[in-house]
Amino acid sequence: MERAGSGDHSPDDEVHDDEDRLTWDEIVEAAEEAERADGGEETEAEVRSHILIRAARISLASVIMLAGVIMLALPGPGWLVIAVGLAMLSRDVAWAERWLAAVRKRVPGARPDGTLPTGVWATIIVMALAGTAVGLWFAFG
Repeated sequence: MERAGSGDHSPDDEVHDDEDRLTWDEIVEAAEEAERADGGEETEAEVRSHILIRAARISLASVIMLAGVIMLALPGPGWLVIAVGLAMLSRDVAWAERWLAAVRKRVPGARPDGTLPTGVWATIIVMALAGTAVGLWFAFG
């Protein structure tokens, strides 16, 4: 007796699936073309450098957003950290700007339009510096 699903595909389907996949060279070429469309890069080295910078920024922003999501359940400024990650990501990904607007509304002290008053920024900076100082004191004290 055959297992369900075995034999459902013909060898022609597998060839067709392979034709739909992009090769690594096609992906790199598309990334380089998109980077050139942004403007400012003149040489191949500059284009490739900007692609690496963009990939690093997206990776770092993703890690920061993951940390913010974890902080929603654990102690920490989860929504604020998510907002920082989305702000970084919004430079490279279109949907991040929309999500950032929604998250900014959840940050305590935010105005209805999602902007933060100067006093809130000052509090954020003071708390971040105090947290860093306490962390360093415990680590090295």
